[in-house]
Amino acid sequence: MKYKNLFIDLDDTLWDIHQNGKECLEEIYSDYGYNRFYPTFDDYYNVYMPSNHHLWNLYRLGEIRKEELIVERFLVPVRKFGINDPGYAKSLSDDFLERTTRKTKLIDGTLDLLDYLRPKYRMHILSNGFREVQFKKIENSGLQPYFDKIILSEDAGVNKPHPGIFTYALKNTNSRRNETLMIGDSWDADIAGAQKSRIAQIWFNPANLSSDGFEPTYTVEMLEEIKELL
Repeated sequence: MKYKNLFIDLDDTLWDIHQNGKECLEEIYSDYGYNRFYPTFDDYYNVYMPSNHHLWNLYRLGEIRKEELIVERFLVPVRKFGINDPGYAKSLSDDFLERTTRKTKLIDGTLDLLDYLRPKYRMHILSNGFREVQFKKIENSGLQPYFDKIILSEDAGVNKPHPGIFTYALKNTNSRRNETLMIGDSWDADIAGAQKSRIAQIWFNPANLSSDGFEPTYTVEMLEEIKELL
């Protein structure tokens, strides 16, 4: 067997961050009376999400700190309505993150794939997500028994795609680079990051996006296809 160790991304690879996060934001919209700002939830969501994606990209690149991300993403949609209080945004963020830990929707095929992989490989989560929620999400979603270690960027001190997090993960899981495979949905964070660290990759690419600059080791559009590769 060529590979012995799998590093697997969590959000939008196994745990459905799009649907789970959207449900939490819809609850926030209702519970905080945001209909006084936006006539419909979709109006709010369409302002929140582009800014959130932009802020996460800056965070991955190390250009902003976690504290700025979690405050700014909740201030952007309401600042034009006169709300610019970081304390308010931090409290709202804490509420939102706690709600996410109670959501358990997984990407289609997740448990079936993990049941298939578990007897064959040592598996570890490798995530940029926040420490205070990732462990709870993994436990509440029934994913914990499948993984030997959970490696977070906050522990490594750098985010994917920085090579340092992959080196940190290899060291802390006692894994050899040439026996390790990264599975993830983010081209920049997971696939390009692993490739620069000389780690093979499976790109989970349900939207059938184009690769950028190189061809990943493997590409799949559905998780179940991974069983044909490993």
